[in-house]
Amino acid sequence: MPKVGLFIPCYVDQLYPQVGLATLRVLRRLGIDVDFPEEQTCCGQPMANSGCAEYARPLAERFLKIFGKYDHVVAPSGSCVSMVRNHYAQWLEGKPDFDHLRTTTFELCEYLVDIARVVKVEGDFPRKVGLHMSCHGLRELRLGRSSEVMVKPFNKVRFLLGQLRGIELVELTRFDECCGFGGTFAVNEEAVSCLMGRDRIADHEKAGAEVIAGFDTSCLMHLDGLIRRQNKPLRVMHVAEILEGARLS
Repeated sequence: MPKVGLFIPCYVDQLYPQVGLATLRVLRRLGIDVDFPEEQTCCGQPMANSGCAEYARPLAERFLKIFGKYDHVVAPSGSCVSMVRNHYAQWLEGKPDFDHLRTTTFELCEYLVDIARVVKVEGDFPRKVGLHMSCHGLRELRLGRSSEVMVKPFNKVRFLLGQLRGIELVELTRFDECCGFGGTFAVNEEAVSCLMGRDRIADHEKAGAEVIAGFDTSCLMHLDGLIRRQNKPLRVMHVAEILEGARLS
């Protein structure tokens, strides 16, 4: 059986540990052999996004050393997985095990659909849910079709959640629009970031969503902060938290 290394990103580790635990339980429920290497650290994405690429190099090298030995690496974060797959080459190209790491690191929903080959999801979630398809997962990992690409519609997250009994996946006006977080963008361009976030929340509200579900905790954190400050009756949940109570096969 393949050995999976569980990578838990910074936001999850420090602020939303329940998402990491939910991810672990989902994988174990499928009978997957999961290991959590405790020596793991940040993937380096915040440094790279801030223009401090050389500060990200030692973190990329450490990531390769820790996770390069696993058959697969799984993380509940599209942006961190995209960092490994699409941006590590500038530091790690040609190093032993890097090609293996780059091609075997997956976001959770991607892993469940493409590698674990989950075809059936049994469980109850009687809520109106809006999907927030974060930019990295949508446009760099292709977890779903974005509006600018002329291909047959698909959405790996919707495929999983849509099978839950009682769930209603609401239709957004702009289903693939950025929430405005963007890491340090939310700090350097606070006003623009917040306006974009409020626009996304308004779209979910208009569609009748009770829950905003996504696969990037950082984006959900941004939206949740705006929701709480405006005292809106909306809840954000990571996909792993919703799937935790389901039976997958």
